[in-house]
Amino acid sequence: MSNSPIDPTKLDKLGEVAIKVGLQLAEGQDLIITAPMTAAPLVRRITEHAYKAGAGLVTTIYSDEEATLSRFRHARDFSFDRAAGWLYSGMAEAYRNNAARLAISGDNPMMLANEDPEKVSRANRANSAAYRPALELITGFDINWNIVSYPTPNWAKLVFPNDPEDVAIAKLADAIFKASRVDQDDPIAAWKAHNANLKARWTWLNGKKFSALKYTGPGTDLTVGLADGHRWKGGASEAKNGVTCNPNIPTEEVFTTPHRLRVEGTVSATKPLSHNGTLIENIQARFEEGRMVELKATKGEAVFNKVLDTDEGARRLGEVALVPHSSPISASGILFYNTLYDENASCHIAMGQCYADCFDDGKTLSPDQIFAQGGNKSLIHIDWMIGSDKVDIDGVHADGTTEPVMRKGEWAF
Repeated sequence: MSNSPIDPTKLDKLGEVAIKVGLQLAEGQDLIITAPMTAAPLVRRITEHAYKAGAGLVTTIYSDEEATLSRFRHARDFSFDRAAGWLYSGMAEAYRNNAARLAISGDNPMMLANEDPEKVSRANRANSAAYRPALELITGFDINWNIVSYPTPNWAKLVFPNDPEDVAIAKLADAIFKASRVDQDDPIAAWKAHNANLKARWTWLNGKKFSALKYTGPGTDLTVGLADGHRWKGGASEAKNGVTCNPNIPTEEVFTTPHRLRVEGTVSATKPLSHNGTLIENIQARFEEGRMVELKATKGEAVFNKVLDTDEGARRLGEVALVPHSSPISASGILFYNTLYDENASCHIAMGQCYADCFDDGKTLSPDQIFAQGGNKSLIHIDWMIGSDKVDIDGVHADGTTEPVMRKGEWAF
């Protein structure tokens, strides 16, 4: 790999951060990794650090863009209603036996841009349904899990279209390393300080127990009611198996669960949303009694509408997240076409499934109790960006009084 445009020392540090910060892998714990084949160099670094940390067994499941495209181009029609349920059942069983989960993202976000949207939609629906038993153990935070990214050639060429491939890969690698704090001398200490800062933010928010957040900005006048007994989180947090992990690397957000019936007003996206090969631009939406009743976009509107028809909960909010406009990812000025990065450049909301853990006593609440407290249920969870340096956010108390949370995209406290 000596001729690779990716700095091997920083790549190794990213592997170490994934295990020691992202997962805090416990001695004897098994690990399941999913990754694109092009991310094999990072998989190898992570696997080495996992075994050095005492992993039981590391199993990697690779995907391949060419094979995925072959299905859309050559498979019979019935193929698109099938999914590898047996594989997801096995993963769910592994998680029930306390295996940790690590996903490496790096697929070309526009991979399916030229494929039949109906087939893409059917395949996604089948996959979502099959994956649900495994996904519920992740979103329910039963186990420690983590997502990191690798600068694959197709992704790099999308982000830096005017550069030769090796230059694009080097630039994307540098951006990933910087956002993941592995460009620093001691990334693990840097993450410790960052987690402490995020904790100070969510501790303040939890102390306030706001009943809603009010957003005002260009094209935005939105009130997001917060779920009853909601709890703010961010950075490192403890899974039900007792392991404290950082599920997302990078992360700049503090987040909680909105009340699915208490969202009112209009909101305008501040960045494009890249979803399954479609760039959805200039989203404008209107909410009534929690439901998105109107959606406009200058590009990709039909695709977004189709996704929001997945189920009853898809047009309601499952997450609200606060990110300062000065976050390193925002400051980079790069559109990554990758939600893990782009959501950490801006305050955002997510359509669909809520996080069960964002409640007081979330670890013990049943799905019915979470629903009763305002948590949303859906097969989808799609983040889109609504924050900028022109957006103000106020916390609304139960008695209607307000106090500043963010001003011009920066923390006001």
